[in-house]
Amino acid sequence: MAVSEQRADERVGIDELLERVRSGIDRIEARAAHEVYEAGDALLVDTRYAALRERDGLVPGALIVERNELEWRLDPLGSHRAPEADSHDLRVVVFCNEGYASSLAVASLRQLGLHRATDVIGGFQAWKAAGLPVLPPGPPGTPA
Repeated sequence: MAVSEQRADERVGIDELLERVRSGIDRIEARAAHEVYEAGDALLVDTRYAALRERDGLVPGALIVERNELEWRLDPLGSHRAPEADSHDLRVVVFCNEGYASSLAVASLRQLGLHRATDVIGGFQAWKAAGLPVLPPGPPGTPA
């Protein structure tokens, strides 16, 4: 049963919900995310909150959109959309810290019609572990 088909009275735990969501997403490894970004075929979106970005650093070129603003900033029809969010055909690659919240975020983006949205398996931590580019964190309180 797809997440959108879930009955209102059905109770499901987060682990099962995450499994259902992920069953409909072609998630990608960090290296593949880097490759599609470098090829100009994807918008990388960092949904980590400020404290994590300040602690661990930034992925160069990633659009920073905290999770609570994601749908408003990436909806191509939205009045508060980011300039980059100009099409429902846009390939959006979302990452959070470890790849859990990003899967749930992708499910929401797909409900908005962003059918090419996906997320990075393992999130930022997998990106960093793969030796991919990371800008060092700035001093606390500086804009990321």
